[in-house]
Amino acid sequence: MQNVKQDRMFIFLAVMSIASTVGLQAWRTLFNNFAVEVVGLGGDHIGMIQSVREIPGFLALLVVFVALVIKEHRLSALSISVLGAGVALTGFFPSYLGVVLTTLLMSFGFHYFETTNQSLTLQYFDKHTSPWVMGKLRSYSSASAIIIGAIILVVSSYLSYVAMFAILGSLIIGVGIWGALQNPTRDDVVPQHKKMIFRKRYGLYYFLTFMAGARRQIFVAFAVFLLVEKFQFSVKEITLLFMLNNAINYFLSPLIGKAIIRFGEQKVLSTEYLSLIFIFIAYATVESKAIIAVLYILDHIFFNFSMGIRTFFQKIGDPAHMAPTMAVGFTINHIAAVVIPVLGGLAWIIDYRIPFIAGAIMSLISLLAIQFISRNIQEAELKHQTDCG
Repeated sequence: MQNVKQDRMFIFLAVMSIASTVGLQAWRTLFNNFAVEVVGLGGDHIGMIQSVREIPGFLALLVVFVALVIKEHRLSALSISVLGAGVALTGFFPSYLGVVLTTLLMSFGFHYFETTNQSLTLQYFDKHTSPWVMGKLRSYSSASAIIIGAIILVVSSYLSYVAMFAILGSLIIGVGIWGALQNPTRDDVVPQHKKMIFRKRYGLYYFLTFMAGARRQIFVAFAVFLLVEKFQFSVKEITLLFMLNNAINYFLSPLIGKAIIRFGEQKVLSTEYLSLIFIFIAYATVESKAIIAVLYILDHIFFNFSMGIRTFFQKIGDPAHMAPTMAVGFTINHIAAVVIPVLGGLAWIIDYRIPFIAGAIMSLISLLAIQFISRNIQEAELKHQTDCG
């Protein structure tokens, strides 16, 4: 894989991924404490803000049209700068409306980068290499998250939320400007369709993507909030937990990519969702602060297994469909993501356990659907052989 590491697109994606991770990790580390301590928000507010945060993901299909006028790698860099701007401005607007607007700006940058990141990875690296690339990029991201976590841990005692958001956001804007000046493209890549692509044979991919978005929202919107509200984790404790998470995933992410190559998507994803059933039930029942921290770490580890859904699509999809289908997939992923945080926030008011029980049920449904992956891959290979023949 040494040649891959020297590939210009790999280097570009690595730098952009690190910047994206730093921005999102800084925002996530500071957000819940900022929202509770400074803005004074409750569970219903958090649910609404998390729903707003997912609207840009729901609109990710527009990337296909934006790519008509902006090259995909330049759109990636621009998205990083927008992400940085959203983070930089957060502390300056300590109100419910202010948090909503800055969250929306940050989220547009993050989701549009992630859409182009996934697309470029599947275009520039083949199905035997892309799982390793995805794992390696996540590993780099985890390392950068550890570093930013350590920085926040040190400076949070000396700097205000305004200063931390502003400084970190400005650095990310700078990386985005650097990326806009790069040209990592090659001429041997299959040209992508510049229109929406929907195919019946991609149905399982669409469904798994939808369910992954629903499961992800329980994790993103309510797991950390559970730690802060119910178990009284401080910003330093949250930061330490994030650092430990990322230290573990720095080593595990490349191994997950290799596991997908060796064992296939069906076995890896089955392991994820079987484990999540028990993790979500435990979220709803555990009363120990130490155990809830362990559950969050395990949840974060299994979250990385989701790269198998994208590598599954690479095996069944037309090479010219990678970019438009990643955009469509991101939108499908966020259909549930726009709704679930609001419903979960309302359910939280009744009983905080409800969102986590729902997560366990969704994990069970996903586990059943995953059992059809191998058959889909075999059908796609047979179709390819028939078309070539």
